[in-house]
Formats: sequence, C-alpha cells, structure tokens
Amino acid sequence: MPSYLSPGVYMEEVSSGSKPIEAVGTAVAAFVGFAAKGPLNEPMLVTNWTQFTATFGDFIPGSYLAHSVYGYFLNGGGVAYVVRIGSDGGNGNGSAPATGMAEIAAAGEAGRIAFTVRALPATNANDISVEVVDASEPTDETFKLVVKRGGTPVEEFDNVTTRRGAANSVATAVRERSQLITIEETRGRGLAVPTKGVAVELAGASSVPVRVRATDYVGDSSDRTGFAGLEAVDEITMLCVPDLMAAYHQGVIDSDGVQAVQLAMIAHCELMADRVAVLDTPSGLNAQQVKEWRVNTTGYDSKYAALYWPWIKVMDPVTGRPTMVPPTGHVAGIWARNDATRGVHKAPANEVVRGAIAPELNITKGEHDQLNPVAVNCIRAFPGQGIRVWGARTMSSDPEWRYLNVRRLFNYVEESILQGTNWVVFEPNDMKLWDSVKRTITMFLRRVWRDGALFGRTPAEAFFVKCDEENNPPENRDAGILTVEIGIAPVKPAEFVVFRISQFNEGSGVEE
Repeated sequence: MPSYLSPGVYMEEVSSGSKPIEAVGTAVAAFVGFAAKGPLNEPMLVTNWTQFTATFGDFIPGSYLAHSVYGYFLNGGGVAYVVRIGSDGGNGNGSAPATGMAEIAAAGEAGRIAFTVRALPATNANDISVEVVDASEPTDETFKLVVKRGGTPVEEFDNVTTRRGAANSVATAVRERSQLITIEETRGRGLAVPTKGVAVELAGASSVPVRVRATDYVGDSSDRTGFAGLEAVDEITMLCVPDLMAAYHQGVIDSDGVQAVQLAMIAHCELMADRVAVLDTPSGLNAQQVKEWRVNTTGYDSKYAALYWPWIKVMDPVTGRPTMVPPTGHVAGIWARNDATRGVHKAPANEVVRGAIAPELNITKGEHDQLNPVAVNCIRAFPGQGIRVWGARTMSSDPEWRYLNVRRLFNYVEESILQGTNWVVFEPNDMKLWDSVKRTITMFLRRVWRDGALFGRTPAEAFFVKCDEENNPPENRDAGILTVEIGIAPVKPAEFVVFRISQFNEGSGVEE
C-alpha cells in the first residue's frame, strides 16, 4: 500500500482488472526438406522468396522444397520457417550433393564447354551416361547425342545441331522428347559444337542425400533436429514435408518409411495441439489406388492432419519444362490467403491454386464421390474456373472434427486465450478474478462472433463462458486451481448445396 505522510493530492495508476486478448496468427507454415545450401537442422524464418533463395539457394533437381516454398508465397503465404535436413554432401560448405550434371567439351576450343547435360528431377542418374557420336548425315555442325542406361542406349537424338533457333536444335529436341535429361544453355552465350567420341556419366543425379533416413525427417526435440525441433517455435500452424516424396520416388526411403514419417508428423501436431499436418500422397496414383492407400495402407485417423491429392503440374525453372510437384506448399499458401481475406473460420476450399498448370489427373465426379468420404481433399480443374481445391476435411473419423476450418478455428481460439490470460497466474483466486477472466474472454469471443466465425443470432447463442463458485469449489481453490468453462458454436461449411426444384402450376398457390 502507498504511504500518505503529508497533506496533498496524489496521482496513482491502477489496473482496470481486465486485459484484452490479442488474436494470434493462424498462417505460419513450416517446411522440412533438402536445399542447395543453408544451415542444417535449424529453423530459419523467411518472409518472401528472395529471403529463401538467399539462405537456401534456388531450385535444384530431385527436391520439392523450393517448389513448395515458392508455391506457398505465390498463393498468399507470408511467413514460413524452413528446416534443411540431410548432409553437406561431403564438401563441407553445406551445399547439396552432386546434381547429376556433366559438361560436354567444345570441339577444337580448349577449356570451353559446349553445353551442360543434367538429369531431370526424380531421375536416378547413377547408371546414366551420355555420348556424342557422328550423325547419320554428318556435317561440320550436326552430331548424334546418345543417352544410355546401364550401357544400353535408351534415347537418341540424331542430326541435331547447337544452332539456336534451328529446327533440329539439340536443346529443343531434348527438352521436348527426353524423359531422362535436359540441356542447359550458358546464359548470354550460344551452344558450341561438341567434341565427338566423348562419353560422360551422370553420377549422383539425386539432390536427396543417399544417407537420408526417416529419422532425419523426424529428428529429436532435445537436439532441435528435424521437425521435432519445431516444438520450440510456438507460432507455427502448418507442417509440410514435401521432400518426403522426393526421397520415396528416388528409392531412398520405402513405403514403410513414408508412413513412419507421416505418423510422426501427425504425432508432432497432436502433441503441440496448435498446428495441422498437410500430407501428400505418392505421385502417379489413380483414384482407386489413392483410396486403397488412404484406407487400407495408411489408415491415418487424426483431427490434426489433412490429405491432398492429386499432384499438380508447375513450370520447373531448372529444366524449363513442366514438372509434377506435391501440392502441400501451394495448399499451405491457400490456407494463409484464405485466413487473410475471409478468416480462419472459412473452409480453405473452392480456392484457385495459383501457379498450377494442371492437376496430375483430371478426376470425375464419381471418383470424387469415393474419395471425399474417406477425407481425401481433391484438387480439380473446372472449365472456366481454373484449378481449385475442392475439399476441406481433416483425417478424423470423429464427426465433430470432420471439417478443417473447425479444427483451425479451435486452434486459433485456444492459442489466443492461452497467450492472452497469462496475467491470471498467481492472482488471488477470488470472485473479483473470476469476473475479470470471464469479462476478458467474453469480449474476445464477442469479436470472434462478429467476424462470422460462430453460429448464432446473438452472442448468447454463439458461446458461453462460465467461471463462478460452482466450477471453482473450495477444494479446487485450495489446490490452486482456477477453472473456466468455455463453449463455442463454430460455423460449418456448406459442403453439400441442395436445390429442390418442382413444377409449379399457375394459380395453385395459397392466397395470402
């Protein structure tokens, strides 16, 4: 208590007894994967694509991390944490292992490179070689490029030239027809005629470290490695591991390893209880195979996970041609865009996927009818409406947590109240505190209701807050426990819109 010793007027500042609850962020993604450079197993904050390339490098073959982060920012994402896993590739500077490239020397020009041959992403080039030989119709400029696998020719590009713009340009022919390699042109310079009779091997095409294991993705929370190290970053709300499928398709991790990592992602999100795992399926699956993979192979059941299919086609700056990538990064960006424009209570569906050229598979309504009930959120192409996310379900079998927006709304409300009521700890547990806590939470939930996140014509219909002597009896107060009961009525999405139409005979209506 202040001391009043001499007559006079005293000015004192006192607390009003209630402190407003500030809303927490709902759209902070975390990405785990392989990159060309950057610190290993250290969550790095990036807020735009330029920061990502400065820290982790550009697109690299055999990795989907850069594509996912680029798609995240392209679709409206604003803040992300990136964790690079793997190894330094033996070079000590943190760069990725060899990327399956070989340089073809120029004919008669010592030290000059004619062009660079690089393996396409997701191509294991350890047994691939390229040879330059005489063309079937030889001239000074033409040659034949032979691509071999295991010593056996699998692709041939005959009577090609290095002249830019020519109908038989080797760069154009390889880009349009090859399933294994691409030709990289030197920026600002044309291709040179290669030395004939030269054969080179494309070793180590994968940017995925050959020593990577499922435990590298999962990591350890005490060592702050993998996505387990993200436990220390409280603001994350989405978890994506796109390069899990990169390792799977290159044979580094088997299907059991994929399931182990995805189960660990789900367990991590359930443990933190403030984030949702965004999961991918393997590529190249049809609707029946995806349903089999979802129901019988994996069988995940969690309200903290969502699954998206099929993969999407995007332009690959490395090869200059379209490539398939997992959709999780683009979907995470759509979540962020949806939260910014509509709010976390709006289901993140019926939204255009920016940057997507086409889905890997155009599915029918009948196929979608089989996948939506088993919580496979489909990406579909609609004539005149672009490519859209057409599902917003969690992987939970509990009908209360069927919809993704309900799960994320509760995460938002719980985290906001948790962070906004820390001042209550160690306060005198009396009726004055009960009224202050109730008033603080009520004011916050009233704002949530006004934003359209809660169902009800009045606040009393939309939520309740109970904190009184009934739920705080003497035995709880003696144990130092303050209990506040909160109930909210979340809005559910109009997933099925039904119009009932019948014939109407004129004059048969009821007169008013």
